[in-house]
Amino acid sequence: MSEYDIIVIGGGPAGLTAGLYTSRAKLKTLLLEKLAPGGRAALAWKIENYPGFPDGIDGPELMERIGKQAEKYGLEIKSEEVLEIELSAKDKAPVGGLEKLVKTRKGEYRSIALIVATGTRAKKLGVAGEEKLIGRGVSYCATCDGPLFKDQKVVVVGGGDVAVEEAIFLSRFVEKATLIHRRRELRATKTMCERALSDPKLEFILNSQVIEILGETAVQGVKVRNLETEKDSIVEAKGIFVCIGTVPNSGFLRGVVEMDKEGFVITDENMETSLSGVYACGDVRKKFLRQVVTACGDGATAASAAGQCVRKWKYEK
Repeated sequence: MSEYDIIVIGGGPAGLTAGLYTSRAKLKTLLLEKLAPGGRAALAWKIENYPGFPDGIDGPELMERIGKQAEKYGLEIKSEEVLEIELSAKDKAPVGGLEKLVKTRKGEYRSIALIVATGTRAKKLGVAGEEKLIGRGVSYCATCDGPLFKDQKVVVVGGGDVAVEEAIFLSRFVEKATLIHRRRELRATKTMCERALSDPKLEFILNSQVIEILGETAVQGVKVRNLETEKDSIVEAKGIFVCIGTVPNSGFLRGVVEMDKEGFVITDENMETSLSGVYACGDVRKKFLRQVVTACGDGATAASAAGQCVRKWKYEK
């Protein structure tokens, strides 16, 4: 069984930053990521609000740079999905040694401290037709699937920055993108809204919600209900992109650390969870703002706190 000072679970901006900080501090660190490093940030076609890039930067490029920087200082990255973790039952007790056992399909690893940075996944609509048509016109990532709908009509569901940005991206390929939002106004920032409203390929259906996705073997359209008149209408589309929020990837921690009712991990200001030596950072934790820049800040804080935990244990030992 391999032993480490710190194990980081999740390879998005928070996890990679945490790994960068701990590795640079000469702490033996393993990062486990079930997919390619980068997280949801690697799906962003353009990140315009990350400091230091006045013209913006592609999400995959930014994540690749952070990953290379972390590996330069010795971060070990493995492509493995974490199935289970076993932690000390001593709630808030001093860390007693190599107590954090992380299990994957390929092996088991132990560490003194553990940093969880597993992020979130897209929230589903939960309407008829959605599950059976996933991958057949139903998508949760315009950057991934947008080019497949060249010169076709699509629908985007949501009204925040992500939804509006996805719609703008899709306009590069599609004939028309119709953005459907349940409120009377979009929730996106003014800059994003102005850009979307000036795009001739975008149309908007507000104060409405999708109640069914139509099609047997592929998406043919959506049924939309106006929330004021309660009248239903059909919008023809070959694709539907759902951007209505996210849910945390924290299932393997349920019953282990304290969470809110939605499953976001509760931490203190140092990113420590309800169990000593276990930290959470980035989008998986309960927080006000979920952005790449805040994820990186969380990762740095968690790494510094975890480093103190490791050094304290080694000194006391």
